[in-house]
Amino acid sequence: MAFSPAPLPASTLKVSLAYCICFITWGSTWAVAKVGLEDLPPLRLVGVRMLVAGLVLLPFSRARVGALGAGTLVRLVGIGTLQISIPFGMMFIGQQWIPSSWSALLFSTYPVWVLLVGRVLMRDQHLTPRKLLAAGLGLAGVVALQHAELGSLSVSGPVMLGGLLLLGSAGLIAVANVLVKQYMGHVPPHLLVCVQTLSGAIPLLAASLLMEADAPSHWTPRAVFALLWLALGGTVVTYQLLYWLLPRISLPALGAMAMLDTLVAVVLGVMVLDEPLTLSVLLGGALILSAAGLANLAPPEQPVLPDTQARKRSSG
Repeated sequence: MAFSPAPLPASTLKVSLAYCICFITWGSTWAVAKVGLEDLPPLRLVGVRMLVAGLVLLPFSRARVGALGAGTLVRLVGIGTLQISIPFGMMFIGQQWIPSSWSALLFSTYPVWVLLVGRVLMRDQHLTPRKLLAAGLGLAGVVALQHAELGSLSVSGPVMLGGLLLLGSAGLIAVANVLVKQYMGHVPPHLLVCVQTLSGAIPLLAASLLMEADAPSHWTPRAVFALLWLALGGTVVTYQLLYWLLPRISLPALGAMAMLDTLVAVVLGVMVLDEPLTLSVLLGGALILSAAGLANLAPPEQPVLPDTQARKRSSG
């Protein structure tokens, strides 16, 4: 498996804009998914979401699939399983039993997973004090944001299972994103999203047929809106931007997205749902923004190519 070629340069403005669109849009999806789950069973909702996203991108991707090569296509399907099928199934099932704010809170462990996975899979990545401080500040900020929920939610068996499913999904998505960052930079973002969503939709819909055959589906206007928002905004747009960003940002900056989208979810609650603006919200927001700023100050670390490593050894 070869390293991806260096990405084409992009302006700071383009990178910043793409980064902001990702975390702002994903910040809205926690509440939208919760709304959709009121009318549709979880595996059916996420399976149809991925199917719609893949079909939207198929006309733009079909002609280029053949140029990938069988090996790359197989790896893409495998990464799609790690990125889509297993974690999104776990995530949507777990969200049935815990509040959307708790879902965002548990998924915000993602930056820690990214750092750990990056340290294992990418030899040029090191757990520097800056990275650890950024991850720690972000987690502290998320806990501060959600401290009221932490005290009010009774922990039952389904709640614990839902929490474990969310934690597991964050870890799997971190593995998939590190693999994409390391090895798939040569694949166009729309092709990455198309192959992964279609290959991810198939097992999700198959699991829905087996496990949710008797579960009612109510295709209400709000369910259709939730599905389209999750498919088009939360998948087609954001994942293409994410894959374009991956070779252009550092792993800590990638991890900070999950913390920022939690902050967006809380801010939307204050602005749109008239939820109270408390000291915890202000403190948590300040910590998360500090973590994101610290993470984004670190430049992307380029992979060390094998021939470069050999030259270093010989010159030493």
